[in-house]
Amino acid sequence: MVLDHEDLDLMNFVDKEKLSAPIKSTADKFQLVPEFLKVRGLVKQHLDSFNYFINVGIKKIVRENSRITSTLDPSIYLWSFKDVYVGEPSILNVGSAEVISPHMCRLADMTYAAPIYVNIEYVHGIHGKTTTTSAKDKVVIGRMPIMLRSCRCVLHGKDEEELARLGECPLDPGGYFVIEGTEKVFLIQEQLSKNRIIIDSDKKGNINASVTSSSETTKSKTVIQIEKEKIYLYLHQFVKKIPIIIVLKAMGMESDQEIVQMVGRDPRFSASLLPSMEASIECISEGVNTRQQALDYLEAKLVGSTSFTTSLWQSRDHRMDHLKRWMICFYPAKLNMKDGRALYILCELLLAHVPVRDDNYRQKCFYVGVMLRRMIEAMLNKDSMDDKDYVGNKRLELSGQLISLLFEDLFKTMTTDTIKKVDAILQKLNQATRFDFSQCLTGEKNHNISFGLERTLSTGNFDIKRFRMQRKGMTQVLTRLSFIGSLGSITKISPQFEKSRKVSGPRSLQPSQWGMLCPCDTPEGESCGLVKNLALMTHVTTDQEEGPLVAMCFKLGVTDLEVSSAEELHTPDSFLVILNGLILGKHRRPHYFANSLRRLRRAGKIGKFVSVFINEKQHCVYVASDGGRVCRPLVIAENGESRVKQHHMKELKDGVRTFDDFIREGLIEYLDVNEENNALIALYESEAMKDVTHIEIEPFTILGVVAGLIPYPHHNQSPRNTYQCAMGKQAMGNIAYNQAIKPDGLFAFTYWCWIR
Repeated sequence: MVLDHEDLDLMNFVDKEKLSAPIKSTADKFQLVPEFLKVRGLVKQHLDSFNYFINVGIKKIVRENSRITSTLDPSIYLWSFKDVYVGEPSILNVGSAEVISPHMCRLADMTYAAPIYVNIEYVHGIHGKTTTTSAKDKVVIGRMPIMLRSCRCVLHGKDEEELARLGECPLDPGGYFVIEGTEKVFLIQEQLSKNRIIIDSDKKGNINASVTSSSETTKSKTVIQIEKEKIYLYLHQFVKKIPIIIVLKAMGMESDQEIVQMVGRDPRFSASLLPSMEASIECISEGVNTRQQALDYLEAKLVGSTSFTTSLWQSRDHRMDHLKRWMICFYPAKLNMKDGRALYILCELLLAHVPVRDDNYRQKCFYVGVMLRRMIEAMLNKDSMDDKDYVGNKRLELSGQLISLLFEDLFKTMTTDTIKKVDAILQKLNQATRFDFSQCLTGEKNHNISFGLERTLSTGNFDIKRFRMQRKGMTQVLTRLSFIGSLGSITKISPQFEKSRKVSGPRSLQPSQWGMLCPCDTPEGESCGLVKNLALMTHVTTDQEEGPLVAMCFKLGVTDLEVSSAEELHTPDSFLVILNGLILGKHRRPHYFANSLRRLRRAGKIGKFVSVFINEKQHCVYVASDGGRVCRPLVIAENGESRVKQHHMKELKDGVRTFDDFIREGLIEYLDVNEENNALIALYESEAMKDVTHIEIEPFTILGVVAGLIPYPHHNQSPRNTYQCAMGKQAMGNIAYNQAIKPDGLFAFTYWCWIR
């Protein structure tokens, strides 16, 4: 290639040193803020959560409950779900499906929903004679309300001209539902982290360790508490508290020496365990010494354990059916033994997220050992207690996770009702009567899923007894008084506490809220400090697959606990590696392990929202890829200099580079609240020292979308900013391009009229 004189002159004109120099001011990188909002957006987390449920979550729920068997003859009368998927939004019109748009649903007071299809394999034939197996595709089991701008919405991927043709505003972000013609939005729900150990104390000052376990099949809560220096297990399935030593013996850890080694060889730990050991010795007089005796002891303490064996095989409850299938699969030799239910509770309900493979409870024993050690440390040092108001100990439940819980309950209820219908049909059948089980799933009378989803989203009242979930006001009508008001309602966070509680801790500003939650946008009155809003550049994560990440951790040198002894669990020269609340193993070089994972994340080899946090006090490395974590982007710094150079920003302004390219090339990365504890973040480039690891993109992004419109907020008193957040949502103006054709009942417009 030969360069002419003009090209040579242009190369000499370009200041290479200036372009390769790091950016030196906040104004130079301001363009990153609108580019982030294009990629992530203010409601992107709602869309990601709903898309994950539609594409992945709903398939997991159906797969775990795919096989439906009649209790009268389980060997013959059955059918199973092979696949499930959600179609495009449509309604039946004279026998054919007609595609609908959100604007049509608003005008006609309809629900913007799509059919849920399943492919089933079922049995049909003549009762008492030969039966045949057939398959049927696209069986409708209900209708799923569709979130606007999600992957199943007709607006997805449309340009401005196509959106205008469908009667929609191009600036409308979506993230809400149309239920019976009304726009409904899910409030983000604030909850304590699932599958995490939380050390706390009750009103009497008794220290406890609680874990709210959540797996694809089971959800339960396990509490271990210290009372009068003795340690007990609290589980809903037991009528009274159980000494923790007996629970460990029932899981196969019969040696007291091994239990002490598992907690730690420090004399303070063994002295704290001594009263619990003495309590177990008292139980020896009742015959509790071996694993079998411990299981017998647990069986006697179960709720309704007297007639359990007799009632188990006569019950048609869905939980008893699950237990029967579990016993047949895993413990066929123990079907007639009285310790079957105790084994089931230890395996499936105690720390439900910790798996048990081949009757090996060692991993659960180690998890209990970590809980005991954390409790004793908190008893010896009150600073080891967990702060429930710390943002890193919380998760935000988005619309996809909430609909997933609701769908799981409705789907299991549908299968239970269907089994009852099938049993009733089989009991009345004559020898010459033909049967077809697929008929029990079709028809409007069987669409309880449609009615349940629509009713719950319309009223906002979640009453799921299966998961002990009773909440009100989960959904609200989307505020349309102003454009900024609608954005504020979509980013609103609902508290886990009642608003009438007179507590100061949850209402106070937390240092961990910096950059994650808006410090100004909160209501006045009893909701002050409890109802919050997301900050401008906050993103709420969605679940990611754990399999590749687990394999990567083991390749980086994590030692599996299966080959470790109880004494090696808490050796001072190694750290525990915990992935999403599950103990993977140990690592002797925690900083090397954490830095390796961070380099892989910056190189795009693992998910960009994976978090790695080293807790020096607990001797643990926490790796997180679960959903509901709040995180935000930060510029990576090396030796006090930003990785983002002038030429990167020039390419961004020219349209050659996007925000995702900054993430992909390792110039910017997402950090959650926990990983920020391992980082040193500078506010401005001029303040970056040699040991600074990250630099803020724009300091004002600690504010939310509403508070960010306040002129010079740093010159105001703090209450003034809070007042303006409430009044800014009531400002009159144009709410959307399609406001002239919207059927809303309340509008507030400002007209400028010229009088001649």
